[in-house]
Amino acid sequence: MATIFTRIANGEIPSYKVAESEDFYAFLDISPLAEGHTLVIPRKVEKDYIFDLDDATYAGLTAFAKKVALAIKAAIPCKRVGVAVLGMEVPHVHIHLVPLNTEGDMDFRKKKLELTPERFAQIAASINAEFVKLQ
Repeated sequence: MATIFTRIANGEIPSYKVAESEDFYAFLDISPLAEGHTLVIPRKVEKDYIFDLDDATYAGLTAFAKKVALAIKAAIPCKRVGVAVLGMEVPHVHIHLVPLNTEGDMDFRKKKLELTPERFAQIAASINAEFVKLQ
């Protein structure tokens, strides 16, 4: 059975899409640590652990995540974009990209933001516009 992230990438479950390619998909985390908190996943590979990916998928995923991170940095006021690969909550490899102003902004134990659907859509559109410029 397909993971929830595969179903999101296939359009079966709605998401706030930030960027996509044939092989990868990026969308806003619906329980974000910060505005612009994005998840990046491989479309065609449903591995639970990032280091179980084949080398080509791993390299492609990290290169795609870099472009998404550059788009986030251009769209969201922040000092950096943090990267985390935890993979404990959904059994599908995913990279968290989180806009940061301090190291404490990347604390996954802190209270998550609650945003309106309209705000999520605005953020996704803003990041996507920056991503398109990078192509």
